[in-house]
Amino acid sequence: MKVKEWKTVCGYSEPLRQKRCACTPCILAWDSSNEASGAARLSIDLLKHAGWSIRSRGRDGADVAAYLARHGVRVQVDRIASGGRQANEILSQHALDVSADLIVMGAYNHPRWRQSLFGGTTRGMIEDSRMPVMLRID
Repeated sequence: MKVKEWKTVCGYSEPLRQKRCACTPCILAWDSSNEASGAARLSIDLLKHAGWSIRSRGRDGADVAAYLARHGVRVQVDRIASGGRQANEILSQHALDVSADLIVMGAYNHPRWRQSLFGGTTRGMIEDSRMPVMLRID
């Protein structure tokens, strides 16, 4: 996506490179999937202007943190244990705990028919999220 497509999240009429974003802090949901990688890549311009926390589900998160830091993004990695809860519940609760304004995540890591039958993180975030969610859908 282009910078102009992301600008509406912060409400500015000019590209994000020229203005400071009002949405801070934000969370990048990271699980080392292609979908999460795409969400991180496509949101770099937005990420540069917000204080970011990477929420890593049982994986390191250091790889994406290094990538984002090379692009000028301020990053804090939070590894959160699931405790047997669903990923969408953990993401929503962590976002509330850190007073995040936005969650960025990849969508539909599993086939969409499987998500529609059995549910999943993407469906849970769409249906139950209490804050804005930016989804990268392939």
